Amino acid sequence: MAALKSIIRQGKQTRSDLKTLRNTGKVPAIVYGYGTKNTSVKVDEVAFIKVIREVGRNGVIELGVGSKSIKVMVSDYQFDPLKNQITHIDFLAINMTEERTVEVPVHLIGEAVGTKEGGVVEQPLFNLEVTATPDNIPEAIEVEISELEINDSISVEDIKISGDFTIENEATDSVVTVVAPTEEPTEEEIEAMEGEAQTQEPEVVGESKEDEEEK
Repeated sequence: MAALKSIIRQGKQTRSDLKTLRNTGKVPAIVYGYGTKNTSVKVDEVAFIKVIREVGRNGVIELGVGSKSIKVMVSDYQFDPLKNQITHIDFLAINMTEERTVEVPVHLIGEAVGTKEGGVVEQPLFNLEVTATPDNIPEAIEVEISELEINDSISVEDIKISGDFTIENEATDSVVTVVAPTEEPTEEEIEAMEGEAQTQEPEVVGESKEDEEEK
């Protein structure tokens, strides 16, 4: 569990105040949830990024708030892609004995044998819904695909769970599959299709053969 310090923000702050705060490398945030009242804080952006890289998106953080230390998870955060800057963070104070349901990314491991025959790996699910106590939430779920041949697939029920958590998705939901390559038409087939298109003259709507003969 990684630790992160925060400083309580006093009073109501204007947009100008928040802009100045962000320009100094700090991120405005709020702490709320189990056993605590809503508290506005600020954290160092570089330190926050370092912690998230260490514990993962669903990891537990020991957040220092004033004289207290609170176990939190990142409930949400906003990011400005133009400025490449985190603009706000929601820290959710948690009960370590209470289960939570969160999204956990799926990481494919290995190279499917079917790709050597031209097969294409398709991944319908990039995240899975997982229920567990905060300290048992996996950072990612790894799925081994090395033995998959063309038309093989792995569903939720096929995943080997190594941890104290439950996957909430439907057992039959497909996580990854290897599909056959799409056959490209040959030059002869392309020429035949072009020939058919040229010989088919469009019919003028509303004009009969008798009308054509009278012209």
